[in-house]
Amino acid sequence: MIYILVVGLIAGWATGKLMKGSGYGILVDILLGIVGAFVGSRILLMLGIFPSGGLLASILVAIFGAVLVVALVRLLKRA
Repeated sequence: MIYILVVGLIAGWATGKLMKGSGYGILVDILLGIVGAFVGSRILLMLGIFPSGGLLASILVAIFGAVLVVALVRLLKRA
């Protein structure tokens, strides 16, 4: 459980930095990172990519997914 929170926090924070202006506070950043990890891992699995490598790989996949989630939310807000 702590592992998931750490990955979520780091991924959410990094996504906030990458996406400029999407910092939502620590709780939402953690949730964004956790959702991003789920989304990122599903997308990579559909593409036939199986990341392994521990914490760093988990964080990178979570960042990838979280960036996609934030981009999707921003698109939906514009529409």
